[in-house]
Amino acid sequence: MTNNSITRARPRVSKLVLFMGTTLLSSAAFAQDTPIVLDPIVVTRADEASPLSGGTGYTAEETTAGFKGGVPLVEVPRSVSVVTAQEIADRAPVQIEDALAYTPGVSASNWGVDDRYDQFTIRGFDTGSKGIYRDGLIQKSINFSGFKTDPWMVERIDVLRGPTGVMYGPGEAGGMVNIVSKRPRFETFAEGRLQYGSHDTAQAAIDLGDSNAAGTLAWRLTGLMRNGGNEAKDAQDDRLLGAFGVTWAPTDRTEVTFLGHYQEDNLAPNMFLPVAGEDYDASFGALPQSFADSQHDFNQLDTEGWSIGYQARHEVNSQLTLRQNLRYSEQDTTYRHLYYSGMASATQMQFYDFTVFEDASTFAVDTQIEYRATLGAAENTLVAGLDYTRQIVDGTQGFGAGYLIDVTNPSYGFGVSDPGNYIDRKTTEDQSGLYVQNHTRFENGVTLTAGLRKSWVETETENRLTNTTSTQDDDALTMSLGATWDLGNGYVPFASYAEGFTTNIGSSFDGTAFKPTESEQFEVGLRYYPVGRNLMLSAAVFDVTKTNVLTADPFNSNFQVQTGEVRHRGMEMEARGQLTEQLAAIFSYSYIDAKITESNNGDKDNTAAKVPEHLASLWLDYAFAGGLEGLKLGGGVRYVGESWGDNANSRKVDGYILADVAVSYAWDDYRVSLGVTNLFDKDYAATCETVSYGCISGEGRELTLALSRKF
Repeated sequence: MTNNSITRARPRVSKLVLFMGTTLLSSAAFAQDTPIVLDPIVVTRADEASPLSGGTGYTAEETTAGFKGGVPLVEVPRSVSVVTAQEIADRAPVQIEDALAYTPGVSASNWGVDDRYDQFTIRGFDTGSKGIYRDGLIQKSINFSGFKTDPWMVERIDVLRGPTGVMYGPGEAGGMVNIVSKRPRFETFAEGRLQYGSHDTAQAAIDLGDSNAAGTLAWRLTGLMRNGGNEAKDAQDDRLLGAFGVTWAPTDRTEVTFLGHYQEDNLAPNMFLPVAGEDYDASFGALPQSFADSQHDFNQLDTEGWSIGYQARHEVNSQLTLRQNLRYSEQDTTYRHLYYSGMASATQMQFYDFTVFEDASTFAVDTQIEYRATLGAAENTLVAGLDYTRQIVDGTQGFGAGYLIDVTNPSYGFGVSDPGNYIDRKTTEDQSGLYVQNHTRFENGVTLTAGLRKSWVETETENRLTNTTSTQDDDALTMSLGATWDLGNGYVPFASYAEGFTTNIGSSFDGTAFKPTESEQFEVGLRYYPVGRNLMLSAAVFDVTKTNVLTADPFNSNFQVQTGEVRHRGMEMEARGQLTEQLAAIFSYSYIDAKITESNNGDKDNTAAKVPEHLASLWLDYAFAGGLEGLKLGGGVRYVGESWGDNANSRKVDGYILADVAVSYAWDDYRVSLGVTNLFDKDYAATCETVSYGCISGEGRELTLALSRKF
């Protein structure tokens, strides 16, 4: 704790000095040499090494995670994983959270049967609603508007673990996920898919595109229509999606890609329920399965959203490149939920009716200047930029008096009407950041990456119930520093330090405005990529600390204080790629020791809630040859260790093991596939709350049969 305290206490100006010194060290030694002018760079669109491509098999060569300019993944001094296009095709995930199920450090679907958002933790920190980006621009949930992305419109997913304050400003300490959209390709292609699965879920999808003869204009259209449900009786899982892309590339130096989409969803909320023998006396018996697998007709989550934007790049010359990414998104949300909120008595379950009617929008723009130069024997890339995001949510929330249901004869056979509003407000959050990153590759195989960012966040809330307006201004200076060293024969050790922060709206009992919650991470790791093989192995140890964490005020009810601190430390291992010409594999293991190191609530030294100590997974995919060529057999197992349901460590959540299977056969232009998740229909609790507040079931067996054809 001593070193961490010293780091946090140092004057902010030292960050600027340290960054400037690091950057100068990478270039000053060669300042007397005249920079060498590089030959013109010819851009190969959508090649397999591009950070926007789907990768090669189960590996990717480059990434923009960790460095906005894009560098080889092995030169990023942080833990990065890429869910490639091949993995998405083989496993056919239904949600983004499902696509992350075999990624180290990630606990996916940690809220079980809950379709509202993509929910997951990274290194034990709740990241799903706060740390999702699409094409490098923020796409986090705003209040109850989730802005979900369907995997059908996704090319790849990059996962950067640890604080990301230099890259993106406010963000959770666990890391971030960047979804890369499918883009136009300069070729003719088309694919159609029909599928049917559990809960009478039927889906039709298309993906097609073409380009002009001159090779300067390309387009792509992606669409999907789904009608179905989930484990809850009569619950909906419907989606209508249309996405398009147009790329204009008049020269090899200039390219603009326009991306847009429209999406309608009808989804189901979560289902927390009490457990016999834990939340109420076991003598009353377990809740009937017919009740546990159902929801009240009142429940619904209907959304309608769209987005439009572009990504532009222009190479002024062989050294200077200009980029700008921009997107505007909107979503209308109608959300009704009769939810369980604890035991009102020994036999009475308490339910409350809750409503949300809101409109949310996000405008995001990121403008970058990249300068590349050769300084002596070193190659240097400097990226400087300014980004701005405005997020607005406008709507109401209602909360009712509540309903009682007896555990001995539970039934949803009663009417529920919309409750009165307790919130009617409009919140506008403006985020802006000025950042600089520098990446130097030395002749001896060492790379040095440093970054510095100044962020400003302004939040304005118009409360229409009280006719008042409140504002809060926050700012933060964050830095990152890391190095890699290519030792030869494929071995690359790395080490890094990174900072991040999140804002906290509100004030303590005495009226003092909350400060941002700060985070910092130290990480050391080793990568191994054998030359000439499509294979990557990596391991890392990390230590993440969050300070200024909000906790309940022990002296003033309904207020909070900023005296909390948590520390997550552990290790991760990952292997992905081709073991043989026909056998591909993904392996991951994570150990997380999550401790509450400071608290006013008696939780100090306890394990942080909802953090499995162990996570492990293994996926194997075998492509047959010879007479069985075209047949692929894939299968995996996932282990999620036990955890605590609350910070008081009063309720333990058992660990579980799940199995998945994927079988496909391709011939000519056709492909038929069968995918099954939770093959043995394991019954388990995804997570629980404190005693009497119940658990939420994990997702049961899901089966999908699909037929696709390429034209």
